[in-house]
Amino acid sequence: MGIKFLSPAICVCTWITLWVLSESSDGLARITLKKQPLDLKRLNAARITRVGVESNVNDQETDVIYLKNYLDTQYYGEIGIGSPSQRFSVVFDTASSNLWVPSSKCLFSIPCHFHSRFQASSSSTYTKIGIPCTISYGTGGISGFFSLDHVKVGDIVVEDQEFIEVTKEAFLPFLIAKYDGILGLGFQEISMERATPLWMNMVHQGHIDHKIFSLWLSRDFTSEFGGEIVFGGLDWRHFRGGHTYVPVAGTGYWEILVGDVFVEDNSTGVCKFGCAAILDSGTPLIAGPTAIVDEINRAIGAEGIVTLECKSVVSKYGYALWDNLVSGIRPDILCVDVGLCSYNGSKRVRGLLNTVVENGTMEGSELGEAPMCTFCEMIVFWIQVQLKQQKTKDLVFQHINQLCEALPNPIGKSFVNCDYLELLPDISFTIGNKSFPLTPHHYILKVQEGCMTVCVSGFVGLDVLLPRGPLWVLGDRFLSAYHTVFDFGNMRVGFAKSAN
Repeated sequence: MGIKFLSPAICVCTWITLWVLSESSDGLARITLKKQPLDLKRLNAARITRVGVESNVNDQETDVIYLKNYLDTQYYGEIGIGSPSQRFSVVFDTASSNLWVPSSKCLFSIPCHFHSRFQASSSSTYTKIGIPCTISYGTGGISGFFSLDHVKVGDIVVEDQEFIEVTKEAFLPFLIAKYDGILGLGFQEISMERATPLWMNMVHQGHIDHKIFSLWLSRDFTSEFGGEIVFGGLDWRHFRGGHTYVPVAGTGYWEILVGDVFVEDNSTGVCKFGCAAILDSGTPLIAGPTAIVDEINRAIGAEGIVTLECKSVVSKYGYALWDNLVSGIRPDILCVDVGLCSYNGSKRVRGLLNTVVENGTMEGSELGEAPMCTFCEMIVFWIQVQLKQQKTKDLVFQHINQLCEALPNPIGKSFVNCDYLELLPDISFTIGNKSFPLTPHHYILKVQEGCMTVCVSGFVGLDVLLPRGPLWVLGDRFLSAYHTVFDFGNMRVGFAKSAN
């Protein structure tokens, strides 16, 4: 999706015009973001898994934070490290604070060999610090040591930037990632070894005129173009209207306070008197109190993949199976007749469904015969049982749908029917006494899986106890709806409707 321009007739506030930036302007760095496609494997493995304590951060009060994964990260851009500059693709992550990339000394970690690795011996400006470092994530982590070198972001060269040379990477999240490393945009309080974040060095070295950076994310899931991050200013082409600013409420993260959350016009109540919210460009999800997330997912009809596929078979084939059973056709050939099973495949597909339910894998799910055949055979059996009890057709299928709902959902994600997105309610967050609604096209992730599209709810549960919680994590589902200004000069964050 290309950049949409606002009409020249629209009036823009004077303070915005001071920051309207052209391609030739000084004092800013523009980074074009690319996007990697999501699939069910990434979404299954990459979730906000638990709440923990970041014990590696020195000299600060112990604080409860969440551990996330980077397997589901979509947006990344390019920077350079060293002299001459060595190019790396990195995730610009507002919920972490360190810069790290793989090192040429990463020899025994397989993921390193699939990404660009920093060659210290090739840089004339390199200085080794050598302090060891480990960062934990939900699916593993990274280990390495600190170094110092010049970092190029757009046309800006930040001198003597601390970063981590990684010598060991967790296998799963980083093997298949299209990016090489992470560039943290959080505050120094959560930086390992209190390393100075890159954006702070941009200010100290006088590279940017305005102490802000702004983020615009594209919602076109079919395009590799992902959006743009601008250091030192903002681009009026990326948003409509003015920004609503709220103060940064916590230290370390870009944390704000949100008020009540609404499903259409109905209050969910839990955050009526305020909840903390972390802005996180390193995840596509929106995580929040399980009680609210469950209410939202019920309201949008989101269900586990096993339940969804079971109900899909009931909807498409249930009445035909009923009619054929009543007419006397042999139960063991019904699912073959409707095309969901092969003549010699029943034993094999039962095994695959067991794999889905017991191990949480997606083999065969939505993509093959295996689970559909097994669901069909289950439904035939359920209909037989109900027929023996002389139940009416309506009662039988009401009961069967309830049985589908009772099936376990090992995948941990909630799915919705892509055909009914226009009917789903808006979900609104209250920020600065103003409503910020998300339409279904904002909060639903459309995931390409083979030749089909699967729709996944972007809401997941995350329970954080008082005094830190209740806590929301507003990831890319929210940030793609609203152009965001991170104003560290005034310690505030601004939101305006994104020009998507």
